[in-house]
Amino acid sequence: MTTQEKHDVAVILINYNSSEHSINCIHSILKNTSDRLNFQIIITDNASEEKDYLNLKKFCDQENNPNIKLYRSNINTGFGGGNMHGVQFANANYLAFLNNDTLLMNDCLSILKKFLEENKNTGIVGGQAYKEDGTFMLCSDHFASPYTEIFGKKILEKLNPKKYPKSKRLYDNPTRVNYITGSFMFMRTEDFNEIGGFDTNIFLYHEESDLCKRLLNISKLAYLIPDAKFIHLHGVSTTQSIAIKKELKISLLYVIQKHYGFWAHKIVLVFLSIKYFFSGIIKSKNRALFILVLNGAPLTKSLKQIQKIKQVN
Repeated sequence: MTTQEKHDVAVILINYNSSEHSINCIHSILKNTSDRLNFQIIITDNASEEKDYLNLKKFCDQENNPNIKLYRSNINTGFGGGNMHGVQFANANYLAFLNNDTLLMNDCLSILKKFLEENKNTGIVGGQAYKEDGTFMLCSDHFASPYTEIFGKKILEKLNPKKYPKSKRLYDNPTRVNYITGSFMFMRTEDFNEIGGFDTNIFLYHEESDLCKRLLNISKLAYLIPDAKFIHLHGVSTTQSIAIKKELKISLLYVIQKHYGFWAHKIVLVFLSIKYFFSGIIKSKNRALFILVLNGAPLTKSLKQIQKIKQVN
């Protein structure tokens, strides 16, 4: 393949202080992907600590594979920003956004590519995730909306199973879903470009809901493809904390206002304020969430605003 020719697939990974997971993920891609598929692997290091970055760089240098490229950012731009940084270096017909805490179990890239080739009205697909012990994991979900927040997913799934297919279910066949979770998303480059890629106003969480909603706006559907299987170690780069819980709410409310408007945003704010007022009486940690939503959970309170530029050698 010459440098002018496009790859079939560009796999985009983000590394953030978890280089060993990135290395294991890359090994699984190289091991399980068919030789007939021309693919490249692009890693964005999202301003990791120097030691972690150098460990990953050493691995990439030792691999000496021209189709594995590592690019370091001097600021942590979050999930959407990190992926957008990587996309700039992609030269492929399809894009696979893969969490670095995943391990492919079979030739996922070829399976997902084949489905998109045969289904032109589908805009995004994902495989079935499993835990290390073989238990299946949720890998599709319902759009972030006032309805899911106020009524809950289980009620909506019972009332309207066609619009809200069960997310906590192991499917046997390709199934249309509302959105594919962010651990593994596969789509055509042209569709990604048409909708403008990830919304980088979002630092963490709900990026995939926003992305799939915008794809649906151009009549491109989302499908879960169970034949493509992978292990998801889940959350190795982010540990649960009150700061992360606050980030979830900031992203959620931003996406709801973006897609459902001013009044929907205000209704959810009131609902969450009441919810966290009472839960804060029992759990002191939830008082911080109450204060956040009472003040509107603005993007100015996002973790994105406290990231510092690091000196990159």
